[in-house]
Order: sequence, then structure tokens, then C-alpha cells
Amino acid sequence: MELIIGNKNYSSWSLRGWLMLKAFELPFEETQLSLFSTAFYQRLSDLNTANKVPVLVDGENRIWDSLAICEYVNETKLDGRGWPADTQLRAEARSVACEMHSGFSGLRNEMPMNCRARRQVELSAEAQKDIQRIDQLWSELTGRCAEDGPWLFGTYSIADVMFAPVVLRFVTYGVEVSEASQRYMESVLSHPALKAWLEEALKETEIVEEDEAGVPI
Repeated sequence: MELIIGNKNYSSWSLRGWLMLKAFELPFEETQLSLFSTAFYQRLSDLNTANKVPVLVDGENRIWDSLAICEYVNETKLDGRGWPADTQLRAEARSVACEMHSGFSGLRNEMPMNCRARRQVELSAEAQKDIQRIDQLWSELTGRCAEDGPWLFGTYSIADVMFAPVVLRFVTYGVEVSEASQRYMESVLSHPALKAWLEEALKETEIVEEDEAGVPI
């Protein structure tokens, strides 16, 4: 498998596709492209008409959406281990992952992922509502499944993959959350795969102005 991603400092969707492979210890080749560069669009034009990352290339298959990549990998490489085994929990985990995939536009727009920065931003009511909802989810889910592990559904799953970039956003912009959510964030940040991504992200020096939001702290 080959995974095409963007800048590790900025590309939250790339992180999701990458984590799905790295956290579940699947072998793959990584191709990194500078976001919005000529080479970026030239390479992607051969793979998908959306011209977005990440893109997973597996033989003749081309998958170009983070959640679609997670589902494809779960189905073809993990025998379903990417979701909880319990039917009810699996349905809820999918709902939570899809809520992240399609929602929280206020947070996305006002708090772009920027791993190496520490920023202060003035948040809209919409973004604050998004943060409250995420804090609620993290607190409730980790509390309910705590006996099985520190993750949203006990064991590490696609739901955790989908929320990992939000953890990094909360660190960048100094978002305060409940104690339960803070413990969850610490688990995410201590995961070996996430630590490996951050190590590379912090080495990058390229600036993407579109994602340099807020005032440096």
C-alpha cells in the first residue's frame, strides 16, 4: 500500500489516514506532498478528481477520503478489528466517527491543525458549541468503557483515529476540557503512532498561510 499525504504539521485528514495504517501496524509506503503546490495537484490529478489528501493506493484500488480509507483498511486488512466487536457499540462508534467526519465546521474553520504552534483565537458561539459537544462525547464514552481501556470504546478504534486531530487542535489553542477528556487527550498524545507523527511534524518549516490562525502565545 502507498499513502499520499500532505504536510504533517497541517493536514488533519492526512493524519487520520496515516494513523489508521500506523496505529494498526500495517506496512505501507508514505508519499508526502506540499499542500497546494504544483506537484501536489499534478500527483493527485492522476489518482482522484477531488484533488485532496489522503489517498490510499492498494494495487488497482484508489481510495481518497479518510473515513473511506479507514473502512477499506478495516474490511480488507483487519478483519473488522477497527470497530468494536459488539454490535451496539460498533453502531455507536460509527455514528461518532461520522459525526466528526461531517460536522464541527466551526471548530474546523476557526482552529486549523497546526502542530508546532501555540495560538490564541477568539472563538465564535458555533465553535464553542462544537468544543462542548466533543468534551461531552469524550467524557461520556471513556467513562462508560473505562474497564476495557482508555479509548472512546475501550480498545483503540476508528473513532479514536477520527478524533486525534482534534486533540492536537485543543493543544495548539489551549482549549480547556473536563478532567475525563483531559485524560483521554493524554492517552491520544502518548500513543506511539501519534508521537511518531508529531516528531516529524515539528521538524517541518514550510508555512501554509491558510492554516496560520490566531495570535502566537
